[in-house]
Amino acid sequence: MAEEDRRLAGEIARVLDECRLSHAVHPRKLKELSALRSASAADAHPGLCFFAAFSRAVTPLFDFPRRTVSSERAVRFVSAFAARRDEKDAVVCDAFLEEFLRFLLVAAAAAHRPARFRACQIISEIIMRLPDDAEVSDELWDEVIDSMKQRVGDKVPAVRAFAVRALSRFVNDGDDSDITNLFLQTLCQEQNTEVRKTIVLSLPPSNMTSEAIVGSTLDVSESVRKAAYLVLASKFPLHSLSIKHRTIILQRGLSDRSSSVRKECLKMLKDEWLAKSCSGDLIALMRFLDVETYESVGEAVMEALLKDGTIISKEYQSPRQFLASNCENTEGCTSNIQLMEAEAALYWKILCRHLQSEAEAKGNDAATTTGTEAAIYASEASDKNDLLDEILPATVSDFVSLVKVHLSAGPNYCFTSRQLLLFGAMLDYSDVANRKVASEFVNELLLRPLEHEVDDDGNKIVIGDGISLGGDREWARAILELTKKVHASMGEFEAVVTSVIKELAQPCRERTADFMQWMHCLALTGLLLENIPSLWSLQGKAIKPSEMLHSLLLPGAKHSHIDVQRVATRCLSLFGILERRPTGELVSQLRQSFVDGATSVRIMASKSLIDLLTWHGPQEVDKAIGIDIKQPNNEKEGLASINSSNLRDDESIGLLDLLYNGLNSDNSEVGDAADDESVHSILGEGFAKILLLSENYPSISTCLSPLILHKLINLYFCDETKELQRCISTAFIPTMQSLWPGVYGKSGGPAITVSKMRKRAVLAAQFMLQMMQIPLFSNERKEDELSSGNLSSSVQTSDDFDSGEEGIAIRIAAEVAGCPEKKTSAGKSYIVALCRIAASINFRPSEQHAIKCMRGLLNGMITSVTRDKELVKELNLMAACLRSLDEHPDEGLSEDQSAALFGKLGLECNLNIDTSTVIPPTPAPQSGRTATTRRRRVRREVSSSDDEAQSVPLVPVTPSQISVRSHRTSKTAAMSKITNNTAVDSDDDEDGESDATSDELSE
Repeated sequence: MAEEDRRLAGEIARVLDECRLSHAVHPRKLKELSALRSASAADAHPGLCFFAAFSRAVTPLFDFPRRTVSSERAVRFVSAFAARRDEKDAVVCDAFLEEFLRFLLVAAAAAHRPARFRACQIISEIIMRLPDDAEVSDELWDEVIDSMKQRVGDKVPAVRAFAVRALSRFVNDGDDSDITNLFLQTLCQEQNTEVRKTIVLSLPPSNMTSEAIVGSTLDVSESVRKAAYLVLASKFPLHSLSIKHRTIILQRGLSDRSSSVRKECLKMLKDEWLAKSCSGDLIALMRFLDVETYESVGEAVMEALLKDGTIISKEYQSPRQFLASNCENTEGCTSNIQLMEAEAALYWKILCRHLQSEAEAKGNDAATTTGTEAAIYASEASDKNDLLDEILPATVSDFVSLVKVHLSAGPNYCFTSRQLLLFGAMLDYSDVANRKVASEFVNELLLRPLEHEVDDDGNKIVIGDGISLGGDREWARAILELTKKVHASMGEFEAVVTSVIKELAQPCRERTADFMQWMHCLALTGLLLENIPSLWSLQGKAIKPSEMLHSLLLPGAKHSHIDVQRVATRCLSLFGILERRPTGELVSQLRQSFVDGATSVRIMASKSLIDLLTWHGPQEVDKAIGIDIKQPNNEKEGLASINSSNLRDDESIGLLDLLYNGLNSDNSEVGDAADDESVHSILGEGFAKILLLSENYPSISTCLSPLILHKLINLYFCDETKELQRCISTAFIPTMQSLWPGVYGKSGGPAITVSKMRKRAVLAAQFMLQMMQIPLFSNERKEDELSSGNLSSSVQTSDDFDSGEEGIAIRIAAEVAGCPEKKTSAGKSYIVALCRIAASINFRPSEQHAIKCMRGLLNGMITSVTRDKELVKELNLMAACLRSLDEHPDEGLSEDQSAALFGKLGLECNLNIDTSTVIPPTPAPQSGRTATTRRRRVRREVSSSDDEAQSVPLVPVTPSQISVRSHRTSKTAAMSKITNNTAVDSDDDEDGESDATSDELSE
């Protein structure tokens, strides 16, 4: 019998060796090995003899760690054999499968890395290949599922990936929804790219998973983003997604920086959404996207399809066909003109723009080349122009009639009217008759009053933002574009608009205009001021600059109606920017509006004063109102503290001081704007701009930068000024994206999945510190304190840490401890930024409770950033400084003291404070060369039986384990340095979860 076992084992080994050489022999060898198994089934114990020989033959595969071509062939053959089911020997096949799966489950739980890796790989291959009629007991499947759930948390990325793949076939089972929950939880914390990609590909379609898959379109990895679009295309029909998700998916995918991701998104758009869900009807696709709300997304879709060369059919009615409608007194028709849908209007606008741009490009190519090539380009340009002429209205009169009909159709057709209005920029106005018709129409548009509603009390309420012409900024831009096209001669645009302004300003001068007439006149004035190079261009026109200022803008800012004050204040800002030097009356009025105005007026005045400050400089603005400047602002070293009661009476207060003290104001009410702006947020945003772009404002002293930044961060962490979360975080995200890509990832949008304003604000503050190259608090001061040894040991403990820098540092440490995404690349960048700010903050000796608390929290911060050696050194220096400041370094905070401290700061009391002092034994000296060689040997010898001993993580160095450098001898310093480097290097070696892992099993 032993001879028979040896012969059977030899046959199996021979088959496996032959299968390692080529895939072509696999079908034949499967039959041969199945025959051997059937022949051995005649024993008293069917299949057991064969299984024993088979398991011995495949055992070497579990000791081989590398994923070579030959080993992968062997794995595929073994998996295919185990999953193969012959109906003639179904019992034998099922018995062998169960035994082999139990054998693999034992290997999956082994401490040996290669064994776990191969076991999970083969299990996943078997599960993927198994037919639906395979007979496997429910008990065994439960064991497999439980084992793979455990392996999802394995420290080897390849093991985690294969475990996820193995579970993916069970994820659709209603009884195993916990697998989906496990996938979603793991996806948020997973650091390895391939594991995240596998999870995304394995998630089932549901409302619960759609959010996670859409979120993966912002992953830092290109392959994960591409996989997300693949899943969205194959598992989520267009109608199953919300409109918000549809637009987010397209907006991110079509603007992604990776060409492969853009191609995958475009493929999903064309093949799935357009071809299958909409039967090739592009207008129907636009309806799914709600282009009236998400206009930019609709435009991006159209442009992508046109650029890709997707055939645009001519089955839709062109604008010219709408004019020739034959409808007779039916709904949706006015006279002989049929009303156009919003989707069709957007479609034709984008198509006409595309044809016009292509015709111009081909015409330019024809002009810069010669011979046959030039003739070809000219012919193509002519074809584009001919097609454009077929689409656009035949005459300007037809265009005007089409737009007027939609304007008179009511607010439901406002979007369509605006799209049609933009057709005017593509028409030809060289003919005098056409230009006359268009000029009269433009005049009507400029004189068109603001739309309004009447409430229950009979009061008029303006529809729109109350600032732009027509109540909508996009509508104002459309009118501007048409006006400049019709009146294209030098100075003609200014002459026409000022004539209309003079006509609208007449009742305002006579004080017979109501607030809506005032707002209409001021909105048109703002449109003019926004689009002229200087006030000089208004010389000789219907209304002069001085007349505009004194008869319209200043009276409007003093009007009794708040909305009129708001729009007039905006116009004053635009007027002041166009002046060579700001007018004293203008500056005085803006200051008065800032001090005494209503909330919405103060918000607008804050914007205006910030604009004047950054445009003209604080010296010129102060000089305009006669403030005696004894010291230039570019040499100013501080900002005055002003009593709020003196702001109304004291006109000698400089603009910088006035705005800076505006941050101290208790009036932080939110205005009526849609973005919930406030005075605090506007001023904070303005000062953040000054810090970020300080080189553009040489008139503002850089000595003020630390003071301003200190104020912003203090106010930001104050619970009473939560609206300042916007001022630092969202003001200059594009600037931070371009200058600090490591934090914001590699995709088209921010890669930080921690999307709270509080977290991005600290990033912005850290970014500003880097830009200014000025530390918030000097680290040299800490070193001086350590080396001097003159620290007071009898200071009195105070409790005002919450209003000082100590409270900021503790809040930052709490944020680090509570960050849920420390495993992701973006999360790590965020944690590093937080720790850098904390390391630059100084503590007062009087704040003993805060010092002890921060000492305990530093342990967790250092553990979170062990890879950044420079930052670890800074935090260790801070820890040593805090220990020296601590009067009783061996004593910790009591529970009552901790609760009181956290309660005063508004933090949760479950933070771990560890101030224990542990002195590690002196490490044996070893050279850096020896350590490097050992690490390389570990990577080569992963298959060693001592692998489990090497996988034990080292405890990170705590601040209490590091002595103060000034107190060390040279030998102690050198030995501590070796200890530091060894701990960090070992951590780098052990962590096999990074995207750039060197572990061979992650290939």
